[in-house]
Amino acid sequence: MARSVNKAILVGNVGKDPEIKFLPSGTPVANFGLATSERFKDKSGEVQERTEWHNLVAYTRLAEIVRDYVKKGSKLYVEGRITTRNWDDKEHPGRKVYRTEIVVNDLVLLSGRGEGEAGGGPRGGTQYDQRPPAHADDLVQSTEITDEDIPF
Repeated sequence: MARSVNKAILVGNVGKDPEIKFLPSGTPVANFGLATSERFKDKSGEVQERTEWHNLVAYTRLAEIVRDYVKKGSKLYVEGRITTRNWDDKEHPGRKVYRTEIVVNDLVLLSGRGEGEAGGGPRGGTQYDQRPPAHADDLVQSTEITDEDIPF
């Protein structure tokens, strides 16, 4: 079978303070949004900017680091993998709800200690490499997510 790759690399700003929850097993989970922007010229030659919002989720020790150091406005370099969860909508029985997320496995804080201070880039920031050991994916896969775990 051919090898496949699922890797996302983002540099952007956190939209609001991360939400920290705990799974029934006691595992901490951090949910937060990251905005990335791109500039381009439209047909008339005017420079436009488009912002894309990404849903990020971090588990275990990385969730604790997010809780302690990441806040609204923080600039981050993030590596992770793309996943899509689904569940039954409580308000509309028979309808599935889908959410695409980046499961974070590497994080670099690019902001300084003060709100909005610029950091030195991926090599100049504080790096937290939380790539889990091979068996950690089994933990994520085996962890049952209930409606109380869903952030909205």
